[in-house]
Amino acid sequence: MMNGLALMPEKDALQAAWIVTLPDHEAMEEFARILAEELKPGDLVTLSGGLGAGKTTLARALVRLLAGDPALEVPSPTFTLMQVYESPLCPIVHADFYRLSGGYELVELGWDEMMEKAVAIVEWPERAEDGLKAERLDIQLDFAPGGTGQGRIAVLTGTGRFASRLLRLKAFRNLVERCGWTDAVRTPMSGDASVTRSYERLVKPDGETALLMISPPRPPGPPVRRGKPYTTIAKLAETVHAFVAMDKGLRALGFSAPRIYGEDLDAGLLLIEDLGSEPVADENGPIPERYAEAARLLVRLHETTLPQVLPVADGYDHPLPPYDLEALLIEAELLLEWYVPHIVGTQLSGSVRAEFNNIWTEALNGVTAGPATWVLRDYHSPNLIWLPDREGLARVGLIDFQDAVLGSPAYDVASLLQDARVTVPAELELKLIGFYLRERKAADPAFDVADFARAYAIMGAQRATKILGIFARLDRRDGKPHYLQHLPRIEAYLARNLAHPSLSRLKGWYKAYLPGLVAAAGEDPPSS
Repeated sequence: MMNGLALMPEKDALQAAWIVTLPDHEAMEEFARILAEELKPGDLVTLSGGLGAGKTTLARALVRLLAGDPALEVPSPTFTLMQVYESPLCPIVHADFYRLSGGYELVELGWDEMMEKAVAIVEWPERAEDGLKAERLDIQLDFAPGGTGQGRIAVLTGTGRFASRLLRLKAFRNLVERCGWTDAVRTPMSGDASVTRSYERLVKPDGETALLMISPPRPPGPPVRRGKPYTTIAKLAETVHAFVAMDKGLRALGFSAPRIYGEDLDAGLLLIEDLGSEPVADENGPIPERYAEAARLLVRLHETTLPQVLPVADGYDHPLPPYDLEALLIEAELLLEWYVPHIVGTQLSGSVRAEFNNIWTEALNGVTAGPATWVLRDYHSPNLIWLPDREGLARVGLIDFQDAVLGSPAYDVASLLQDARVTVPAELELKLIGFYLRERKAADPAFDVADFARAYAIMGAQRATKILGIFARLDRRDGKPHYLQHLPRIEAYLARNLAHPSLSRLKGWYKAYLPGLVAAAGEDPPSS
């Protein structure tokens, strides 16, 4: 129990996803805060219960919290039917359907149009049940038995997508209660390209912060090859277990991955250390000394003998998957699936696509047969946090490594020095490659510089090819057009890599079918 609000185990999971006891008004206000932090535009909350059960009290608290005005006048809409309020998030509709005879009356009120971008809180929903959408959060309020008359019991049921959201909210409350963060305020964060993972910042009254990572188990997508979905073939993490395993592995090596304060592996929730937001690059581009330290971290990682299986929790281990030919190829094909039709505006024949795969297979075979290490996979500026209060390599904070695989050490070096979001000048790239090669050679005289240079060009070209497809997909499929601003930079990186002699056949393919991608080879990518 926290602040008088108790979370009770559900009696029937099919009927009640969550039962909450509210012994007094303070607990009702806290309950409203928990709900308000969860609500989004388009959400419908229905409040059921008899006269005096607390529907209007809860609705009034929700409206005030969503509007950010604790003194807001919120009269009962019994006679007006609806009251609309503005909020920083979206409009809020507070409705009372007690005087309605059926859902057909909602048409005259323009209910559906009003609901599209609003949070709606409805009392007496049963009076117009047939006019309300099925996907919603229903809260049944009743008097607590044997109490003083102030206590209430709230039975929460989610339908449609709200069912999983409600279960996750319940898991979140249990998690923060275990970890001592019940009084923290949730603040959404933006910036992650993932469509299945999100983050929130939790802020305690004293200013202490932590991050909530919301990464529910990824549902399997449609089969795309030999009965397997894309995520399986590309070796993308399907549960939060991979993040936990890699986090523990990196911290065991002394690197600054976030501490994990608490976890719910089944729900895909992690409460983790907030490393802050000081970047390794600024509006002028890479900060050279910070990029140098990030390159030094890769040297240390790549010269270390690393385990291939990492512990997650008692009874759970995470084997790092190989970054094999199948994974690398299906990533490269994203160029054909998304960039070519939606950016270039053309289609390639089956024979041309087959030639693309054959040439890439030839180029990648030598790399996949080479030495393997941990590949963090997205080792670039958005996922590197500068920690000036720490020393040495611990100043490089690491996030977003759940898709780590076993593969070529050249991949993460190319990821850093051909940063998809920040232009890395050719001079800085060459300087840091030289630094990396000297350090590796000094630690291991058998280290083959020429082989690494070849692998670097191939991995850089594969990554650029993949990201062109991913950013086109983020625009076309996911409605995130701002990623298109990075395409000229990535196109220039690709041209730079294709200039390597070992990629002459691949360069010939691009020149024949996508000539714009081999223009300006050797020039710096344009800044954005």
